[in-house]
Amino acid sequence: MDKIKRIKELITQINKLNYHYYVLDNPIIADREYDAIYDELVRLEKETGIVLPDSPTKQVGDTVLEGFKKHTHIQKLYSLDKCNNFSELESWIDGINKTYGNQTYTLEYKFDGLQMTITYENGEFVSAATRGNGYVGEDVTNQVLTIKSVPLRINYKQKIVVQGEAMMKLSVLNEYNKTALEPLKNARNAAAGAIRNLDPKVTGSRNLSMFFYGIPYIEGKKFSTHTELMQFLKDNGFPVYDYFKVENSTQKIEEDITTIDKTKKNFDILIDGVVIKVNDFKVRDKLGYTSKFPKWAVGYKFEAQELTTTLTDVVWQVGRTGKLTPIGVVEPIELAGATIKRATLNNYGDILRKGVKINAKVFVRRSNEVIPEILKVASTDETCSEILKPTKCPSCGADLIEDGANLFCPNFYGCPEQIEDRINHFCSRNAMNIEGIRDKTITLLRTELNVKTVADLYDLTQEDLLKLDKFKEKKSENIISSIQKSKNPNFSNFIFALGINGVGEKTAKDLAKKFKNLDELKNATVTDLTQINDIGEVIAQNIVNFFTDEKQLKLINDLFSKGVNITYSNVKTVENANFSNKTIVLTGDLENFTRAELTEKLEQFGAKVTSSVSKKTDLVIVGENAGSKLNKAKELNITLMYEPELMEKLK
Repeated sequence: MDKIKRIKELITQINKLNYHYYVLDNPIIADREYDAIYDELVRLEKETGIVLPDSPTKQVGDTVLEGFKKHTHIQKLYSLDKCNNFSELESWIDGINKTYGNQTYTLEYKFDGLQMTITYENGEFVSAATRGNGYVGEDVTNQVLTIKSVPLRINYKQKIVVQGEAMMKLSVLNEYNKTALEPLKNARNAAAGAIRNLDPKVTGSRNLSMFFYGIPYIEGKKFSTHTELMQFLKDNGFPVYDYFKVENSTQKIEEDITTIDKTKKNFDILIDGVVIKVNDFKVRDKLGYTSKFPKWAVGYKFEAQELTTTLTDVVWQVGRTGKLTPIGVVEPIELAGATIKRATLNNYGDILRKGVKINAKVFVRRSNEVIPEILKVASTDETCSEILKPTKCPSCGADLIEDGANLFCPNFYGCPEQIEDRINHFCSRNAMNIEGIRDKTITLLRTELNVKTVADLYDLTQEDLLKLDKFKEKKSENIISSIQKSKNPNFSNFIFALGINGVGEKTAKDLAKKFKNLDELKNATVTDLTQINDIGEVIAQNIVNFFTDEKQLKLINDLFSKGVNITYSNVKTVENANFSNKTIVLTGDLENFTRAELTEKLEQFGAKVTSSVSKKTDLVIVGENAGSKLNKAKELNITLMYEPELMEKLK
């Protein structure tokens, strides 16, 4: 008997059976018959020592990993914008229809699991990763291999990244808990915990499912509609949930959502809403993206769940602006798939308005099923006591200032929580992107090296860091290097890093587009600022107040004196003959840039950066783990440039 041939036959047969069992939920043979076929494959693999890439035996998972590697996504993975009522949904649909004509929209369940991507090359499963921050996730290849419904081989042979949600069905959770030594609390945490468990056997024991709904990256193919994309997923054996609708009437969409909301309690999966997408890809291209969300999709969130519990205490947190936020400590409750122990009360005025007291029974809501909030008092009794308004800062002891409903600590340079929160925000990826400075490190910098402002970071030396506990030479060197690299931020990143109250990443980008430089922004009036979309009078006044605050102006000047130099996108870059007027493709993982950063830099030189290699491509820039684009470039004899040469040419 030709054992290799038989192994291939068994793999084809078992993968077909798995598809019917796990994807179609329609088994076509008895379990005992399946076990006999599977056992034969296991025996032959042991005898030959050969395990082919698409063998279902790879989906057992018996290697405990030491830690997760990082995975850089080929394309940024966006979050989903949300609406909470039909009025907001109608406004979103009307805005699109008025601009682009009446559209058709697709409806899918908004799964409540763990979002992931899987990469295939030459039709074979290559790797899997969590979404992470949208740019970088965790490599969870071995864990995902235990999910039986995930195909190891597909018909499509070019490189493709598919997007979906790992979930634990409620029926599976119930069965698991019948024999579990430690029962799992809810399906969402069970799925996330399984995928993030370093022992793939634990992942496999939870019998997860996965449903697919997107393709963030594909070579050699374009889709005209989302309906076509979903059919492509089905045709390639990906499990797609059986609820999918196409509607062109707002009324019908709202009727469908109402039906789902009423019947979701009978589902075998957790959902927290409905995803509505523009079906036409040409219209999607015109709509584009914000910094966080696609403008062509929205998630309709079902009404948040509410429960009552007892408020046992209130602690006060100090933010980077000096504002105090009261956080209610409550008796733990299970709410919207999470254990809630704390919930916000927003400010002292909120406490008074709601009449909240210690030991009162309170309603807690998970707003958008993310942020727990104390809504109102359910009941009080003789054991309840008033929540005292603090007069001293809980972090530094300074006398507090009352401004309307809010309390503020004025100790800008001496309040530990303020200092640490400002440094944390300043160093974050979408701000100055200084790596290695977070949480405990920030506390050490403040307490051991007297770092009181973000400008003090630029005075640090490697010798300073080596004095700190558990700081070795490499770690210290990397932090200092990252601090130095941060000295030339884009204008929008710098604005965001300043931490102006109410100015998020998108608003910072809008301000950078509106004003040519920082001086123009400093001198902007409330009227100037409110002319920008999405900036109202409150945020506009916050910006004006920020740039008239002597402490903030001194801090900005200190940053400039330490070598920080803003890069303005409206300033013409010196021409670079290596890249100007060339069509360039990027492939592989780059050490010194994200793809977005390098694309922006090349475009400043007048280059055109495209996603696919063709005869019109002038140059392919190659990083680690380059795939089919590199092979195609070689076939077409296109000039290749590797990262060391790239760094030289960029100089």
